[in-house]
Amino acid sequence: MLLRRLSLAFECESPEVDETPQPGESPADYVARLAYEKAAKVAANAANAIVIGSDQTAIFEGRVVGKPGDFKHAAGQLTAFSGRDVIFLTAVSVLNLNSGFAESYTDETVVSFRDLQTAEIERYLVKEEPYDCAGSFKAEAMGVVLFTKISSIDPTAIIGLPLIETAAMLRSAGLLLP
Repeated sequence: MLLRRLSLAFECESPEVDETPQPGESPADYVARLAYEKAAKVAANAANAIVIGSDQTAIFEGRVVGKPGDFKHAAGQLTAFSGRDVIFLTAVSVLNLNSGFAESYTDETVVSFRDLQTAEIERYLVKEEPYDCAGSFKAEAMGVVLFTKISSIDPTAIIGLPLIETAAMLRSAGLLLP
C-alpha cells in the first residue's frame, strides 16, 4: 500500500528469517538487523534488483511488545497502553548487490494512547481484528481512534515503512523519483 504512493513497479516477497533476538541486542539493533536480513535474503536471489527490507517493533515500559495473536492478548496490550506512550521502531534497508548500494534507517515513533475503556477496546478489536499487528492496532485504519497523538519525523513509519527516508534511499540507489 505504501510503496504504491511512489508510483514504482515492484514485487513483494516475504523472506523467512530467524526473528529471535540476539543476546544483549537492543530493540533498535534488533529491528535494524531484521530489516537488513530480510532485504539481504531477497537480494541474494535478485542481484540486479533494488531491494527494500523493513521491520517494526513496539516498546512499552522498556520491553519489546510482540504481536498479540488473539483477542485476549490484544485486549491486554491495549488495556496496558491506556493513557500511556508506546514507542515504535520502524527500520528499513535498501540494497542492490550489483552496485554495492546499502543504506539503512530506523524511525522512532511515539504513540500516545488516550484513556481507553474496556468496552471500547473490545468494540475496536471485534471490528478491526489487529491480532497480527505489534501494538494491537492498525494506524492506517480505525486504530487512530485510540490515540491522542502520534509523534514522528515520518507519518508513514507507524504504518510500517518510513516513506520519506525510503524515497531518499531509493533516489541514492539510482531510481528516478520526483
